Amino acid sequence: MPITRGFTRRGASEPDPRLPPRQYDTGATWPVLHTEATPRIQTNTWTFTIDGLVATPTTWNWSEIRALPGSRYQGAIHCVTTWSKFGMTFDGVSVDTLLELAGPLDNAAFVLARSHTGYTTNLPIEDVTDGKAWVVWKVNGAPLEEIHGGPARLLVPHLYFWKSAKWVSGLTLLAEDQSGFWERNGYHDRGDP
Repeated sequence: MPITRGFTRRGASEPDPRLPPRQYDTGATWPVLHTEATPRIQTNTWTFTIDGLVATPTTWNWSEIRALPGSRYQGAIHCVTTWSKFGMTFDGVSVDTLLELAGPLDNAAFVLARSHTGYTTNLPIEDVTDGKAWVVWKVNGAPLEEIHGGPARLLVPHLYFWKSAKWVSGLTLLAEDQSGFWERNGYHDRGDP
């Protein structure tokens, strides 16, 4: 399991009131933690698909998804491994824009996010709509690095970061919940800091 330096708690001081319980601020460090080898995904072969309970299953390539209206998230991210990072800026496309083009059916209640590596994570559809989720490819003005999920990752910042699938390849809309990788291995479905 890859872990970067700086993945340990720093000296104790007054807790930041923005921190969820038992979290610490990483400062300038953005820790790296994942259960699989970092893939080398080329943008000329990268795709993103929305399928399942949609009127129009849709696949975008790198050029097509980047041509959609852009959207930005500015704020904090939090990991279940106890770190938080403030002042992040992510650029990409809102999941709302993608879902509008695919047309979710009325019985679509859950989303299973998929990665190009086979990783999955599950979410209620309410957690990826109404401006709460993005597919992002830039962070703080620079391309998203491979170790952080580049060329593109899902971003669901109001939940712990395992819900923000790295190397994202698509969303499958479902009527019933289907557990993802960490959820099958004991993590709580919600991931709410």
